[in-house]
Amino acid sequence: MTIKPLFDKIVVKALEAEEKTASGLYLPTSAQEKPQVAEVVAVGPGGLIDGKEVKMEVKVGDHILYSKYSGSEFKLEDLDVTIIKQSDVLAIISD
Repeated sequence: MTIKPLFDKIVVKALEAEEKTASGLYLPTSAQEKPQVAEVVAVGPGGLIDGKEVKMEVKVGDHILYSKYSGSEFKLEDLDVTIIKQSDVLAIISD
């Protein structure tokens, strides 16, 4: 299945959440925080949005840090994805 976001939307898949604390304790799934680091799966074209020109700064394959409560979560076939606005991206993570 292919997904093509519109306007300034970005489709991301969350990277693994921490299952263990710094002291070595394993956390149950219910106690793990929602991951805020994700990999970009698809990017919208940008363009004129609300009268302003929006240039897309992220690209497919980028790892990003995004706002904790942003976006809408969906399940596409076997993949859990979140669709967010580019303005919800806080940073692009590089090695």
